[in-house]
Amino acid sequence: MARHASPVQSLLVDDRFDGDVYAHEPLSRHTTYRIGGPARFFVRANSVGALTGLVDVCAAEGTPWVVLGRGSNVLVADAGFAGVAIVLGRDFRTLRFDDDRFIVGAGASLSAVVQEAFKRAIGGFEFAVGTPGTVGGALRMNAGTADEWIGQRVVSVTTYRPGRGLARRRGDEISWGYRASSFAADEVILECELAAEAADPYRVRDKMEGNLARRKGCQPLSEPTCGSVFKNPEGGSAGRLIEGAGCKGAEVGGAKVSELHGNFIVNRGGATAADVRALMEQVRAAVLESTGVELVPEVRMLGFDEDFPSARGADEAFGDEAFGDECARGAAGGTSAGTGASVASTAGSAPSTGERGTPSADAAAGETAGEVGALSTGEGRDEDGRRG
Repeated sequence: MARHASPVQSLLVDDRFDGDVYAHEPLSRHTTYRIGGPARFFVRANSVGALTGLVDVCAAEGTPWVVLGRGSNVLVADAGFAGVAIVLGRDFRTLRFDDDRFIVGAGASLSAVVQEAFKRAIGGFEFAVGTPGTVGGALRMNAGTADEWIGQRVVSVTTYRPGRGLARRRGDEISWGYRASSFAADEVILECELAAEAADPYRVRDKMEGNLARRKGCQPLSEPTCGSVFKNPEGGSAGRLIEGAGCKGAEVGGAKVSELHGNFIVNRGGATAADVRALMEQVRAAVLESTGVELVPEVRMLGFDEDFPSARGADEAFGDEAFGDECARGAAGGTSAGTGASVASTAGSAPSTGERGTPSADAAAGETAGEVGALSTGEGRDEDGRRG
């Protein structure tokens, strides 16, 4: 270890650190957009001790850090992120059913819960079918539709904040809003309990299949995207406003407004974060001119020097997967964020996209495909996609 190693560097190169550490790792490998420059460190924290120790050191040192979830609902700058990008590993990916509730680690995929609910004929999770991402992110973004959302199922949530420690709160002690919850920006969701109620298995199946068919019919799920780009304005639909402003099919570089859904910007291949940002501003300006409505981004920006114009003053907690809008207003995934100074270096290279539980666009597509298979055959899969 170099004599002048930072506390963060010293922790991450310690053999006792329970996690996988990679320096200068391209975040394009870990976002569903397949866009993003390198993180100073990319860390898979495998235990509570590793995670809490890492965020405590980052907070004390003033090092920027973010929990990425599975990399949806985030646009990473082409220059990358001069901090520590964290994903929740082994001990946070648990899922078990106990009496009348699911007990789920925040790093488990939401699709795993949906599949388990399907196998057990449990209702109340149909809204989340086809929605990739982590349970932690689903809580942070309050995944759901106009009528159902995950906050309604929450019995309790366990979280951690640097400097404040562990906390466990009842679901009714948390405020749940549209694409929002009352978790603090630097609060990391660790585990939750979700209420499970028996339901008619045929009704569960029919509702899941209907929701999945609608989602597949109106969202470009097979293309690299962050999910919904803008929040729906009060009483309206961002997708319809964008279509009405004539922006469907608009392109900047490798980024394009989906022909299938106006509130999705897809990476046609080789798109940069700058391309996406420019197209977002073009769409926002067109909608503002034609309707007077100023769209607010739902996608979170990571590593940019300046906020997106209409994002100033908005919620700054990073989110994860938000695949919603008027078709099936679902959102999922989860992140927390902290801020500070830059960090030091180690060596290493993370596994390529989709390997060893790495969040990726391919993994997200695989989750949706896995749910289709589960609904067709009655089989479930665990959160890594293996048959269970």
